[in-house]
Amino acid sequence: MSELYLGRTAPRLKDWGGRLPVALVFPEAARHGLSTLGWQVVYRLLAGREELAVERFFWDPTSPRPRSVDSGRDLGLFPLVLFSLNFEGDFPTAIRLLQDADIPVRAEERQSWPMILAGGPLAFLNPFPILPALDGIFVGEAEAGLSAVMDKIANAWNSGGDKAAVLEDIAGLPGMLIPGKSIEPVRRLVDMSGSRTLHDPAYSCFVSSEAQFRDMLLLEVNRGCPYGCRFCAAGSIYKPPRHAELETLQEIVTRCAPQKVGLVGTALTDWPDLLPFLRWLQERKIKFSLSSLRADGLTDELLEFLRHTGTRSVTLALEGASRRLRQAMNKHFSEEAFLDAVTRISRLQFNTLKLYMITGWPDESEADWAEFESFLGSIEEARKMGQGNRKKGVELVSLSVSCLVPKAWTPLQWADIPEEDWFKKAMKRFKGAVGRFKGMRFAGENPGQARIQMFLARGGEEIFPCLERAAEIGLAEAVKEFDEMVRQVLHRPLDRESVFPWERLDVGVSRKFLYSEWTKYKHGMITPPCPESGCRECGVCGMDRFLSLPHGS
Repeated sequence: MSELYLGRTAPRLKDWGGRLPVALVFPEAARHGLSTLGWQVVYRLLAGREELAVERFFWDPTSPRPRSVDSGRDLGLFPLVLFSLNFEGDFPTAIRLLQDADIPVRAEERQSWPMILAGGPLAFLNPFPILPALDGIFVGEAEAGLSAVMDKIANAWNSGGDKAAVLEDIAGLPGMLIPGKSIEPVRRLVDMSGSRTLHDPAYSCFVSSEAQFRDMLLLEVNRGCPYGCRFCAAGSIYKPPRHAELETLQEIVTRCAPQKVGLVGTALTDWPDLLPFLRWLQERKIKFSLSSLRADGLTDELLEFLRHTGTRSVTLALEGASRRLRQAMNKHFSEEAFLDAVTRISRLQFNTLKLYMITGWPDESEADWAEFESFLGSIEEARKMGQGNRKKGVELVSLSVSCLVPKAWTPLQWADIPEEDWFKKAMKRFKGAVGRFKGMRFAGENPGQARIQMFLARGGEEIFPCLERAAEIGLAEAVKEFDEMVRQVLHRPLDRESVFPWERLDVGVSRKFLYSEWTKYKHGMITPPCPESGCRECGVCGMDRFLSLPHGS
């Protein structure tokens, strides 16, 4: 990958003569795009190429027309528009951007340029709700094959080529889904140049005080997760699990010379070089920030270092209300290790302990909630034990509860979805349980907003008319108008033979494995994490077959 790093520097504008103008669109506010690694990876891949003139676009509701933040040019002037799709809520925003630029929304209405393509995490999760608006989708990791796609598009544009012809040309490239032209299912592209090693970890191209993570170089420590939690799509769509090498990350930091680094990963404490890397940063007076940590990976040495270097809060995941639910979801969770971690965190006088949890699990009941209330008491005892006679330690325990959104490529894609009133009852129950303890605070997700996300996550091309309407009046109002469609998508009967929209893709994990994990969920059976030997030696989930096939097979 190109080593392009701009930091706070504005990108160099290129003359359009003899180049393919590319609009790289992040359909959310700039602060989110500037804190999203995948979008910046694509910018780095493309912006350094002389035959391309790449400009950045974000969603700005105050602007009547979408314009480049680099040149002010209108989106409608660009022959190639690349959308980075990260969240289901991006769907109507992307449509609105096309509408505001006077670009025909449906691909069938655009016989000539511009070409509208999309990539990003949703492109290999479930991009099908927005497919009618796209000429094509790049499925997988950009480092593994996007350059080959861009070669053909740039050559066609610069030679006066026809859009339909170039779509035919790229339809057979690895990772490309061109509706009606590509052979399906389309295989997700994976960069396996480093085998078990994350050979080319992502890192920020831009550092900005406007970013959600202000003034911070984001750095990818690992990709994928070995634990196999049955609700987590990342465990499937980012397989195989890979760690970056210490020397690689040190080289990136040395070259970029940031003041602060944010480490990004699914299980940071699994990385054996975490503490050595943090010490290396400290020696250079570089501040750092960590994402959520696993309680069973919090050694005394790591906690003491974090506290000594100024970290004031720790975030841990509970996920489920009861031991039964955590076992069903395959959450490798030790209550003893968790409570021990709480005690040690309090003893070291961290100010805040942030906990997050999910509700809406299949068969979740009042009995699970009652057990959770008791467990909160155990957390309070562990906190006080850590405080000791000094009465100093964790002052605030903050619990955030979200609603379960069954995702594609997870065993819970077969799960029934509760009604909105059920979620409201659950949130009220959790809020009441937390309210019994002084020094605890509760925050719950809005069930209505969560159900909208569930609808977008589970739907296919049939929900596109709702997205078009949402681009005009907003998602909340649109789903009211399409209430019957929403209920059909959320509550249609699902069984072993049900076919999902996203199965037009092949992400590597087999349907047989996912259904066996769904069966294990219902019986509360545990599946061990991915072995250290790697996918090719394991052969359980299907990734061994997937990785053995050449690209394009």
